[in-house]
Amino acid sequence: MENLNTYAMLADIFGAVTIVVAASFAIIQLFEHKKRLRIEMAAEMCRKFSEPEMARAVTFIKRLPDDISLESLQTMDREYEESAQIVGMVFEVMGLLVYKKVASFEFVQNLTGGLLLMVWRKTNRWVKETREVESMDRFAEWVEWLVIQVESREKNMVPAYKAYLNWRQ
Repeated sequence: MENLNTYAMLADIFGAVTIVVAASFAIIQLFEHKKRLRIEMAAEMCRKFSEPEMARAVTFIKRLPDDISLESLQTMDREYEESAQIVGMVFEVMGLLVYKKVASFEFVQNLTGGLLLMVWRKTNRWVKETREVESMDRFAEWVEWLVIQVESREKNMVPAYKAYLNWRQ
């Protein structure tokens, strides 16, 4: 009878160890999955910025005067307003992804910080007037949120070409 109790106790210990090992493996897999999702998200953002449509849209926006009004933008060739919409939608998605912690803020800031602030400098009046005219306060809401986040941290940022001047692989 004593052997049977010993075997039962060993089986309980083995069962408990198996559960702990399985739970540990599941937790590790969950972290790996989250890491893989972030890498895929980063790759997708990089792809988006390298698409010809995005590059063309940024080129059009760079030509705009700072603080362009809705009326002024609408009197220009329609590609200018379309470009503002295209770039705005990309930044809108990025802002939401950062807020939901799907994308890392640090990555988005490093990838787009300077570009985002330039686009906002050119289009913020247009965004605000569009909200008013269209009675749509949520228009480009995540763009503005992302701008606020980047601006609050940008003061301490050193451009990569300076910060990593002596970088070696």
